[in-house]
Amino acid sequence: MTSWPLPLPLLLNQAVPVVLWTLVVLLLAASLGCIVATLRTPRRPLVYSAAALLAAAVVVVLIPSQHAPFAVRIVIGILALALAVLGGWPASQLVLVLATRSTTEPSAHDGILVRALTPEGVTTREVLRGGTTIGLLERLAAAGTIMAGFPEGLAVLIAIKGVGRFTELEQAEARERFLIGTLTSIIWACICAGVFRIAAG
Repeated sequence: MTSWPLPLPLLLNQAVPVVLWTLVVLLLAASLGCIVATLRTPRRPLVYSAAALLAAAVVVVLIPSQHAPFAVRIVIGILALALAVLGGWPASQLVLVLATRSTTEPSAHDGILVRALTPEGVTTREVLRGGTTIGLLERLAAAGTIMAGFPEGLAVLIAIKGVGRFTELEQAEARERFLIGTLTSIIWACICAGVFRIAAG
């Protein structure tokens, strides 16, 4: 009678981690796909789906009792970094809309338009210009510091951004959007990078 090359329990012990790491890669890839799709045509359900898939990846990556193989870590790292950088913007926009119950008016330089009452009447000016570009760099730096095992770099990053934007935060609307957007952006990036850190051990 032919026996299994390996006892069934041992075979399962070896197969389960492979299946789980593959599932993590698929979840990250699917989340990134949702984000890329919503960048072209903003859709709230796609952002919700991306967040749910990322949350599922966090849960699954905690299950295996052994670290991911090197090749799998590379793939997870690339997907996590791309998801961190690209996904923070749709996530921040969604949270801002939910928090402020309003939509952002279009502006010439990717900032926000705030109104102020002056002796001449109500004036509108643009603050927090270049938010999208700064956000991309911010999430790249945040995810990079976590993935490199240097979380202390987050404090430096937040300090630099706060000092650079200080003079634009006199209006309550600007402060509110700055805090909500920055926290959402960094939290998203840290969660993505955390998937890689857990996989890498």
